[in-house]
Amino acid sequence: MKILHVITSLETGGAEKLMVDLLPRMREQGNQVELCAFDGIRTPFFEQLERAGIKIHWFHIGGSVYNPLNIYRLWRLMCKGWDIVHTHNTAPQLFAAFGRVLCSVVLVTTEHTTSNRRRDWKWYAWLDRWMFRQYKEVICISDQAEINHRKHVGDNDSRNVCTIYNGIDYHRYANAIPVKDVKLLGAKIITNVAGFRYQKDQPTLIKAMKYLSDAYHLCLVGDGERRAEFEALIKELNLEQRVHLLGLRSDVPEILAASDYIVMCSHFEGLSLSSLEGMSSGRPFLADNVDGLREIVEGNGVLFEHEDAKGLAEAVFKLDHDMKYREQVIKQCQAKAAQYDISVMTEKYLDVYKKLLLM
Repeated sequence: MKILHVITSLETGGAEKLMVDLLPRMREQGNQVELCAFDGIRTPFFEQLERAGIKIHWFHIGGSVYNPLNIYRLWRLMCKGWDIVHTHNTAPQLFAAFGRVLCSVVLVTTEHTTSNRRRDWKWYAWLDRWMFRQYKEVICISDQAEINHRKHVGDNDSRNVCTIYNGIDYHRYANAIPVKDVKLLGAKIITNVAGFRYQKDQPTLIKAMKYLSDAYHLCLVGDGERRAEFEALIKELNLEQRVHLLGLRSDVPEILAASDYIVMCSHFEGLSLSSLEGMSSGRPFLADNVDGLREIVEGNGVLFEHEDAKGLAEAVFKLDHDMKYREQVIKQCQAKAAQYDISVMTEKYLDVYKKLLLM
């Protein structure tokens, strides 16, 4: 098959990480697989895909991904004889739907979260429903994501919806060697891997450090539009020596292996790849009790209440002082994460494509 995936950029995020893990595996099975990123900024993910032999088309460096010219640029690319065009994120989803009006192609999209800001815009609902009608299949990455999507678009526009759980390279994370520069930062390392976006809740993590002793250090792996906000909060709380902004890194498995605790704080999730990777790492995993995290962490890792910085600190303290409990959490996390191997996901995506091409 000739397959084109379309995404806004290759900065830090779950959908972006999925491209790194999924596309080379599709290519290994004999398919022609290429990627279109609206913003072609070079990132570790961009370079990883290039090294894996994935051709990357891009439209501009920086600027808004909602530039109307991207509709024309994407339409021209869509008309180059693809069997499947598979979109991720809002701008590619919408612009590909516009392009399909003038170009006959099989469209597939993935809903990566249980919610998004545009669902709060009542005036936008009609456009969302029209957009999803242009797609032959809408793939949701968790049960809750599918439930919420069906509720949003209604029964008439949800007949082409299915769930395929996100996948990870479990063994890469379970067997990683600790990276030295992170290990040297402090006695106890708490790590979060997430884009600096409004969906995420790094401020709760930063505030939790005020309830923990100076032995604890926080590493935030990622970057994005909220960086200045986080820097200001760190300075306000006098945590400059204990909170470390590591930026975009290509050695995330090794960073997790060098950590003592892995934490995910969000306002909502789909099915968080970063969380599954953290659960694979052989370190205790903690997350707040929100949609998309609750489903995979409950009964395995440790849940604390949403935006409860003190509760997070208390959960870390308990893990640090109860070794039996700590080992139980690690064992349960790894057993859960092992169920989400990327090879299973790859086969299910390809099965969807083959089914659609036979229709």
